[in-house]
Amino acid sequence: MKRLLAPYAEHTYAALRIVVGGMYMCHGLQKIFGILGGKAVVGDSFMYFGGLLELVGGALVAVGLATSLAAFIVSGEMAVAYFKFHASGGLLPIVNHGEPAVLYCFVFLYMACRGGGRYSIDALLGKRGASSG
Repeated sequence: MKRLLAPYAEHTYAALRIVVGGMYMCHGLQKIFGILGGKAVVGDSFMYFGGLLELVGGALVAVGLATSLAAFIVSGEMAVAYFKFHASGGLLPIVNHGEPAVLYCFVFLYMACRGGGRYSIDALLGKRGASSG
């Protein structure tokens, strides 16, 4: 028996990709430009580079361009962020406040494997991995 929501899988994946990419991009906007309630990082090249990855990677994921590569890179960024800034605060993410980093890491890892999906620029350009079949 087909799942009730199976016909909407591509639409739902597109929504996930757009929302997660957009939210991630907002973190970069905070770090780079100090907008959206954030404070621009000044004099911290590590955080600035992270902000650039978030801004550019989030935008690429949101529109579905070079999705697998962009998602793979920012998934790695979140793994680094977790171990550099959170893991020393306790064993579990709920304790060390690293849940967002862990969630972003694994959602982006899934997107890196899946690609942009049917509703992406990758699909419009006919890139391999743009749709999950």
